Amino acid sequence: MFGWNFYLVAGARGFLAALLINATTKRRQIGADAAIGIITTASFAFGVALISRAHSLTRSFDAAMFGNLLGVTTGDLAVIGSVAVAAVVGIFFAYKQLLFLTFDPEVAAAYDIPSDSVDALFALALAAAIIVSINVMGVTLIAAALVIPPVIARLLTDSFARMLVLATVLGAATGFAGIYISYCVDLASGTAIVLFVAGCFLARLAFVSIRTRYRLSRGTLSARLAISADDRSVFD
Repeated sequence: MFGWNFYLVAGARGFLAALLINATTKRRQIGADAAIGIITTASFAFGVALISRAHSLTRSFDAAMFGNLLGVTTGDLAVIGSVAVAAVVGIFFAYKQLLFLTFDPEVAAAYDIPSDSVDALFALALAAAIIVSINVMGVTLIAAALVIPPVIARLLTDSFARMLVLATVLGAATGFAGIYISYCVDLASGTAIVLFVAGCFLARLAFVSIRTRYRLSRGTLSARLAISADDRSVFD
């Protein structure tokens, strides 16, 4: 609307939202999911209100909502690469602190880990990843692309370190496959990526369910055979 640089304005607003969410979750009466819901939906509504005042931005609004791969420039790719490198470096050096805070935040405070600073750093890294991905994924679908690959990785391993690697690889692979599908069938890039990664999640979930049922049925059969053997031994 005002001709300002997208990354500067979106970055400032995204970082502010991340810090607000992080500060709100410190209050025991408000959960993280409630804080995210309140701040993100309020910000989204504010953005819609602004764009609705400028009818000439309808096309740009659609691209922002659902992604527009053709709108990605070389400069956008450079920014995405820079944020990816910065995130990897940050997680590498703060890995132990992040791991501690994730699973035992109360004990982490007793070990003099700067929980507020680490939480803020992680929130800012997440906000940066979201901002640079908006042009590809769109605002409405980017949450699914961030959440589903780690969930699939969680179904594949119990190791936190392997989970990080798997989630990154799955995110990149499903993103590439989704973009290729969007090119072949003429879909919005964000829609294709989310549908593909959701399909991968359902496939993995179905496999886990089938394997669990098979193990349960096999265990039940073994127990019955053992009981039958015991009964025969008693009669013998």
